[in-house]
Amino acid sequence: MAIILTEAEAKALLTKVLSYSKADECEVNLIGEERGNLRYARNEVSTSGSLINQNLQVQSAFGKKVGVATIDEFDDASLEKVVRRSEELAKLAPENPEYVGVLGPQQYLKSNGFFDSTAKVTPDTRADVVAKSLELSRAENLAAAGFLQDNYGYSAMMNSKGLFAYYPSTNVNFSLTVRTNDGKGSGYVARGYSDFNKLDTAAATRIAIQKAKGSAEARAIEPGKYTVILEPTAAVVLLENIFYNMDARSADEGRSYFSKAGGKSRMGDKIVDERVTIYSDPTNPELPASPWSGDGQAQAKTMWIEKGVVKNLAYSRYWAQKQGKKPLPYPNNMIMAGGTASLEDMIKSTQRGILVTKLWYIREVDPQTILLTGLTRDGTFYIENGKIKHPVKNFRFNESPIIMLNNLESLGKPERVLSTESDQNYLIPPMKIREFTFTSLSDAV
Repeated sequence: MAIILTEAEAKALLTKVLSYSKADECEVNLIGEERGNLRYARNEVSTSGSLINQNLQVQSAFGKKVGVATIDEFDDASLEKVVRRSEELAKLAPENPEYVGVLGPQQYLKSNGFFDSTAKVTPDTRADVVAKSLELSRAENLAAAGFLQDNYGYSAMMNSKGLFAYYPSTNVNFSLTVRTNDGKGSGYVARGYSDFNKLDTAAATRIAIQKAKGSAEARAIEPGKYTVILEPTAAVVLLENIFYNMDARSADEGRSYFSKAGGKSRMGDKIVDERVTIYSDPTNPELPASPWSGDGQAQAKTMWIEKGVVKNLAYSRYWAQKQGKKPLPYPNNMIMAGGTASLEDMIKSTQRGILVTKLWYIREVDPQTILLTGLTRDGTFYIENGKIKHPVKNFRFNESPIIMLNNLESLGKPERVLSTESDQNYLIPPMKIREFTFTSLSDAV
């Protein structure tokens, strides 16, 4: 059987699986994917890998007793066996008080996240684009370490109430660190796309090379509060900690930043600068996403923070029912609207400040305020009178992305960016922030 099934093939297979069900309710999820990667270090390819995966998950329910079983064999006997297994487990399970049953048929938006250019990538294609990167770092006598990964596949689901969903998608992620041979300078770049044709490894490598060479003679400056320009790669690892918290249940139960006294939430409150708008949209051409969530709910374009005001929090179907609200699934993508300034414009408009390429080792200090700590790395530069003057030693920071978005000076054009902490892609603008708190120096590059 093919690994990547068409919509018709997936539908036929899921219909067959459901025909074996004797449970009150049954839901079947199916995925198939092919991944390939190329890893390199010290200007040499170190590993080339591929992965093929196909998986079927069956959830059976008798009343509120639920059992789940998975399998990766697809002959008829195995398909019937996995359904029986899920039913046996359901009968043994205690009742799940939060089980709300399966959904009926849904209407889904059209989202195009599948590109032939990515689906057709071969080991030769990977080798060619990595060679372009390696030629540049070798020519400059710099040491490059990078990772290129592409995947294509689909997910599908069907249940005993007639719901059917199918979504094919592709993705390619490229990340690269370039270092000077004395280990004093380091530059980083990351790119993520749905369409492989958009990946330009040579252009990305030139940026990392420029940062590596430029950051070699770093000077120590005093920690403290500075105006900073965060490139999207740096900003995203802070912002996604806001995104993770946008859940109504944890807010209502007093467990998150979005909680308020008396079991209330910050819904409707202005929490950040009015230039901040964060939304999700599965049909966004730059960041397409599945138009359905894990439980089959339709994903719509949704405002989460609009002009600084909290507009929505995600409600699971159980929590929505309990609170008398409409369910709203957690989104499959997150986009932050930006301004029109380029990174160069932002640097030019800065009297004194620091340009940050990347933040890493992000840890939560205080969940109630989303206070985070971490370190800069791979290119941190001092700006004076609108020009990059010299590289500076790396810092540890202590900052909340909420406070940061209240100290907003300007926003650039949103870019698709790969988070180094979660491997998720987002659309995030570069941002200029005043009074960003650096607490100490770090000797690492």
